[in-house]
Amino acid sequence: MTKYILRRALHLLPILLGVSFLSFLLISLSPGDFLSTMSLDPTVSPERVAQLRNQFGLDRPWYVQYGLWLYNLSPYKFPFGLKWPDPGYSFSTRMPVMALMNQRFGNTLTLTFSAECVIWFTAIPLATFLASRRKTWIDPVASSLLFTGISLPQVLLSLLALLLAARTGWFPIGGMHTLGYETFPLVSRLIDLIRHLVLPVTVLAIGETVILVRYARGSLLETLEKEFILAARAKGLSEREVLKRHALPNAWNSLLTLFGFSFANIISASFLVEIIMGWPGIGRLAYDAMLTKDVYVLMASLLAGTVFLVFGNLISDILLALTDPRVRYE
Repeated sequence: MTKYILRRALHLLPILLGVSFLSFLLISLSPGDFLSTMSLDPTVSPERVAQLRNQFGLDRPWYVQYGLWLYNLSPYKFPFGLKWPDPGYSFSTRMPVMALMNQRFGNTLTLTFSAECVIWFTAIPLATFLASRRKTWIDPVASSLLFTGISLPQVLLSLLALLLAARTGWFPIGGMHTLGYETFPLVSRLIDLIRHLVLPVTVLAIGETVILVRYARGSLLETLEKEFILAARAKGLSEREVLKRHALPNAWNSLLTLFGFSFANIISASFLVEIIMGWPGIGRLAYDAMLTKDVYVLMASLLAGTVFLVFGNLISDILLALTDPRVRYE
């Protein structure tokens, strides 16, 4: 298992290289840059713009810029030695990109982790309940509601959530903390964070919970038709015990396989939700960087999203190996 984890970690390097190369190429093909916008300001002289363009290497070909950025990002210092990776400098905020990422990375992680917890702690009990009521009137009604939940786009859900917050005042609109958050007691800080999390986590969780419920319910229904389930019922076990002790553990492997896809979907959706609902995470940072042509911030945000996706799939594989002794990755 250790070898498998190390091998997957090594596979991350060419993935990051490919993503960074394609991203840098597409950004370079788009017209203009941050200094092009600055040159429109009459208070900034052309000489100053030319000086900044030379200072940041923006007057060089795109492949030279990419090579220099890649060298600064690597932990190796020529001809030998180690250095701290430097993803560049933010033109718009006039801060190192690493400082910006340190601020936003934890915010996105908080949002996605909270959404994943809500999804799994809601979907599995709900799928188990629906599987146990498969021959009652609840089954068709629940199927219709689940189909409706899948059909709702997250853009619409985000806007409806903002409308709810504006009309009722029950939840704050945008941001992660209330003004003066630093002066609050510890319990008040936690409550304030939860209030800001409720709407974006709900928007993220609805679509993915519906998908997981449908998948888990189908997996449970398929497992309930197996012969060992019939044997368990013949022993006199109740339907609840059959589901809890036999059906759910055997359907768990397929659900863990779905975890990687679920995590990837949550990361992609979180970028959209952050932009619409004003959550100060990597997605919002990438959007602002795209508008201002802040290339190094945008590159760092894209790489962070890629790491999230690969990390989610790796966790899924590890959990699958730990829960099922038949799975080996040697």
